[in-house]
Amino acid sequence: MSKLFSKEQKEVFAGPLTLTTPVVAQVLGICAALAVTSQLKPAIVMGLSVTVITAFSNVIISLIRNTIPNRIRIIVQLVVVAALVTIVSEILKAYAYDVSTQLSVYVGLIITNCILMGRLEAFAMMNGPWESFLDGVGNGLGYAWILVVVGFVRELLGSGSLLGFEIVPSDWAFFHNDMMTMPAMHLSSWAASSGRIAPSTR
Repeated sequence: MSKLFSKEQKEVFAGPLTLTTPVVAQVLGICAALAVTSQLKPAIVMGLSVTVITAFSNVIISLIRNTIPNRIRIIVQLVVVAALVTIVSEILKAYAYDVSTQLSVYVGLIITNCILMGRLEAFAMMNGPWESFLDGVGNGLGYAWILVVVGFVRELLGSGSLLGFEIVPSDWAFFHNDMMTMPAMHLSSWAASSGRIAPSTR
């Protein structure tokens, strides 16, 4: 067991689980983090999807890294990720269709997730399969816990519920703030329509 988890391997796995996770430290992957966290359930599913895809794409790239011509390595990485994303997307459509609909195009956009591509290029291309798997799981879970925390806060304050179950009575206005569940691009429209700011005249 100690051979499977050396001190260095534990650091590879645990490092991204702290506030040094790329979505916090480098503000990477923030688009999906804002888009899929209006509710807790899609945030959890998105986080798990990214974790699975990051882990297994790291392993695959690590296994074939010595056979990939340098000039096409990015293309090969994209093909591997795209195949895994397609598999995950089809599984979600088959077994969690409602969540798949909520996530919409953002499952497909995992293909271009900069955290995932960064780990393939910076780690999997230079390390063995087991270390790459740990790195993928660690970075995926590091991304996932941020989504879960944001989704928890947004759903609770936005609709007074968690995972669709009412937690706070509807007459508690503070916990039913529509702004918390809106996509970022809709905030200006919400503010104008609710009288917070004057609509643009341009």
